Amino acid sequence: MQLQAIDRVESISPQQFKEKYYELKKPLIISGLAKQWPCYKKWDWDYFIDVVGQKEVSVYNNIKSDAYTPINTADAYMKFGEYLQQVKEGPLELRIFLFNIFQHAPQLVNDFSWPEELMKGFVKKFPMLFVGGEGSITHMHFDIDMSHILHTQFMGKKKVLLFPYEEQYKLYRKPWEVLSLANFANYREQFDYKNFPAAKLAKGYEVILDHGDTLFMPAGYWHHMEYIESGFAMSLRAMQSSLGGKIQGVWNLFGMRSIDTIMKKTVPHWWYNQKKEKIYNLANRELSGVKK
Repeated sequence: MQLQAIDRVESISPQQFKEKYYELKKPLIISGLAKQWPCYKKWDWDYFIDVVGQKEVSVYNNIKSDAYTPINTADAYMKFGEYLQQVKEGPLELRIFLFNIFQHAPQLVNDFSWPEELMKGFVKKFPMLFVGGEGSITHMHFDIDMSHILHTQFMGKKKVLLFPYEEQYKLYRKPWEVLSLANFANYREQFDYKNFPAAKLAKGYEVILDHGDTLFMPAGYWHHMEYIESGFAMSLRAMQSSLGGKIQGVWNLFGMRSIDTIMKKTVPHWWYNQKKEKIYNLANRELSGVKK
């Protein structure tokens, strides 16, 4: 993999952000944005336990989903407070994603502000919380709705690996899915280049997010995350300004995902074999330099 650092600024003008990052679909770290919000100092494990501790949540382990399971299938369920207490006590290879904590504690939306000076189209009904214990992993994928993301880290540190959407075939994207066939866990030490050689050609970014860092992740960006320390993050999603981007997100959500789920239930082995053959054909074309 050919990785570079992500640009980092304390603050940025709306015009510079638009011209240098938003329009070019280039990621950026804004380290000072969240420091203006009350949640920067207010949100911690004990606060969330007090406010939403009794809510039952889905939790996910580090095992990559198999070829036959619909995406986002939970591995277990537990009370949010019980989960956070375990996260506090030490390493825990369990995570929570797409948790709309604000539905259960609407007052939390007063603890931050929507940065509409940077971009429009925020989906204000769905600010989402992502939580992970030390050692937990979010496997390589892109967000199915194709939204732009402002992802702010709170507490702890998290390593993030990013690739533009166009690198999908080098990353061994599963057809009709948003996931990679390859396992990027501990990619620095043990990535399987023998079985996934095209990944050597993939051009992307690597960064470690710390408390208060906000990552601008352009629509469609592939991302893999490893929790170096226990922590949580909030994602603010904004729909793409282009009609084509909006249509692709709707198709992914209601067309692509539905077809894939049906095929996995009806002809799982045939479907998996068809997809795997296509994955390697496309990756081999990348290796040979053939234009698609």
